[in-house]
Amino acid sequence: MLERIKKGFKIFVLLSSFFLVVGCNNKKNELVLVTEAGFSPYEYYQDGKITGVDIEIASIIAERLNKKLVVKDMSFDFLINEVKSGKADFGAAGISITEERKKEVDFTEEYTVSNQVVVIKKDSDIVNFDDLKFKKIAVQLGTVADIYVSKNYKQATAIRHKKYLSAVEDVKSGKADCLIMDDLPAREIVKANNDLKIIDKVLFQDKYGMIVKKGNDKLKNEINKILKELNDDGTIDKLILKHSK
Repeated sequence: MLERIKKGFKIFVLLSSFFLVVGCNNKKNELVLVTEAGFSPYEYYQDGKITGVDIEIASIIAERLNKKLVVKDMSFDFLINEVKSGKADFGAAGISITEERKKEVDFTEEYTVSNQVVVIKKDSDIVNFDDLKFKKIAVQLGTVADIYVSKNYKQATAIRHKKYLSAVEDVKSGKADCLIMDDLPAREIVKANNDLKIIDKVLFQDKYGMIVKKGNDKLKNEINKILKELNDDGTIDKLILKHSK
């Protein structure tokens, strides 16, 4: 009886070790990306799946690193904490490279330049950027537009949203006078909403990069190498055109 118990215990230990090793290997074979899938053409839902420029780039990165890509969708303002805490390997969601964010995470090299524009209703009395001074401006919480409004339009009222779609609804309903956002997704929004338009000038430019945990130079360097290759061979430009149609 004692021998059976000992034998059974040995088998249990061996099986436990096996499943532990398999579990660890599975995690090692995964590359976890965090994003906010409401920012077309960079990340958005199509037929129930997340797609977009950033998602396709991330898929190429994972493939070249022999990893399985796992995508987590969450609010934009949670992305940095997910990467900082190690719950995700990297983040991509049209993330603007700023000095404030560099204190919390490491950025890859920029892979695209973004034009920030102002979306208004077609019957709006806003004609130029000076008209924004005392207006209600909708922005996505934690984005570069949010930071820009706080610094440059202190007399305006910033209306912060976790998702762009709710910000768009505020402009359409008149709760906000305008929305500041990236030019490419703004074009998609205007295409889908006949009562909206974009002021025909760029408010400011910013650069997008992917984020990794501070000190994770290995992954950052690997991603940088791949991003350079994708920029040099025109792949990123093709993806932007593909998802902006």
